[in-house]
Amino acid sequence: MSDFNQPLGGNSVPRFGGPATMMRLPAQESAEGLDVAFIGIPMDIGTSNRPGTRMGPRQIRDESRMLRPYNMATRAAPFEHLQVADIGDVPINTFHLPKSVDIITAFFDEVLRHDCIPLTLGGDHTMTLPILRAMAKKHGPVGLIHIDAHADVNEHMFGEEIAHGTTFRRAQEEGLLAKDKVVQIGLRGTGYAAEDFDWCRDQGFRVVQAEACWYRSLAPLMEEVRAQMGDTPVYISFDIDGLDPSVAPGTGTVEMGGLTSQQGLEIVRGTAGLNIVGGDLVEVSPPYDTSGNTALMGATLLYEMLCVLPGVKKGE
Repeated sequence: MSDFNQPLGGNSVPRFGGPATMMRLPAQESAEGLDVAFIGIPMDIGTSNRPGTRMGPRQIRDESRMLRPYNMATRAAPFEHLQVADIGDVPINTFHLPKSVDIITAFFDEVLRHDCIPLTLGGDHTMTLPILRAMAKKHGPVGLIHIDAHADVNEHMFGEEIAHGTTFRRAQEEGLLAKDKVVQIGLRGTGYAAEDFDWCRDQGFRVVQAEACWYRSLAPLMEEVRAQMGDTPVYISFDIDGLDPSVAPGTGTVEMGGLTSQQGLEIVRGTAGLNIVGGDLVEVSPPYDTSGNTALMGATLLYEMLCVLPGVKKGE
């Protein structure tokens, strides 16, 4: 019998029953004793268009009920090598975004104090900034693999410096990102000026627009990304709108012409072997996808992040 927590199996309790935790894993109150913690941030007060991401973590957990412990494609068996649990949601202040940002950083400071890797269920993309602040305190500036339709480098939004579209400009200005170790994949759509993406290039970010991904495997790209990152601590931030709305319509700022679900898998699987210190899946807005498929895409990508973490060995 394994000493590690295991997801509740479908033959023990029906998949539509049991607790609504990520992958029906045990729940606990803190990260103590864990190698990896699933964490929810039920927040949409940083959104600029359609709201609803406050309900994202709950539905991601619900749709994760179909995920099984063994990865048939990569042969990863994360629950044989890592102690994993769901430690619930960050208690944000839903009426005050700046206070919520500080609450998130303090929460992740505590998680990282236990040398635990956080995998976070969003929530709007504002949340990645306070997480990166905690990451930088623990690891120093981190490499970033950012999958998104949008660069999220606005100087401000409605005069505010912190919102879901300013996250990575603030992170760069605050020195949270490692030099020449930032890759943005899937950017697309309309903008106000070329600077919307060129600001990123001027910072030394590698920008891979969606059009460069059409009709091709992204495995070669990820080989280049692995070489670029080396042994730098790396954080993965996956905005579900990086995927095409044909497979992930349940989000607040959809853009046509996005990544396929297969390319999303290739990106995350392509990070195997990197020094991954955390990851998130953001911007799932359940009201805009009654099928639950967008949340299922998100849950699956979070599971794939778990499968590429350091310490996960391949099974037979």
